[in-house]
Amino acid sequence: MTPETRGRAGGPPVAVVTGASSGIGAASALALAGAGYRVVLGARRIDLLEEVAAACGGTALALDVTDQASVDAFAEAVGPVDLLVNNAGGALGAEPVQDAAVEDWQWMYEVNVLGTLRMTKALLPRLIASGDGQVVNIGSVAAREPYRGGAGYNAAKHAVAVLSRVLRIEMLGQPVRISEIDPGMVHTDFSLVRFRGDQAKAAAVYDGVTPLAAEDVADAVVWVATRPPHVNIDQVLMLARDQSSAQVIHRR
Repeated sequence: MTPETRGRAGGPPVAVVTGASSGIGAASALALAGAGYRVVLGARRIDLLEEVAAACGGTALALDVTDQASVDAFAEAVGPVDLLVNNAGGALGAEPVQDAAVEDWQWMYEVNVLGTLRMTKALLPRLIASGDGQVVNIGSVAAREPYRGGAGYNAAKHAVAVLSRVLRIEMLGQPVRISEIDPGMVHTDFSLVRFRGDQAKAAAVYDGVTPLAAEDVADAVVWVATRPPHVNIDQVLMLARDQSSAQVIHRR
């Protein structure tokens, strides 16, 4: 099933991608455009977002998924939607629970969980109205298993996974598919954010390993999104060859 056969009269189907200014979001926007979608990109860093939008012929709109007013304004500007890729998210800190900063956990919950909730609530009626809508939530291996130093991010991504699975149940009988893609180690700015800009710590995460690239996850997004309407890819776990779980990694 190609996007061209799914689009409504008058144009190609519309894909919304959040957190699209870099990393998996930017790669997904480019890949979806290449697959025939008209892409609407949302993120806070509008300068970077506009560069990605120019590269894929998409539309850049400022979006902060932690701000309801921003989400409402974004949704108002989008129009009809066929596909929502909830990619905005991230981790902050790797301290043990005893030393965790509550504000870090609050940020992770806001951007990963409530951001996904806000965007889904805002666009779900249009996804239903499209006649063949889809929500693809970008999760993490952190949603599958706990690991030392990951409690806050584990908790947030577990919540996103549960949101995805409950929504899947609730959408039965509606023309909307719900999918969850859980990548393991991906070489993006993720670790740089997690370690608060510490380049050495961020680089060490990938020492001796060939991790996934953002484009690898984007390939999965396109594949999931372009299955026939009767096929729902519920969950995808993606790991590099040298990674078998969150912290079991072969380093050369």
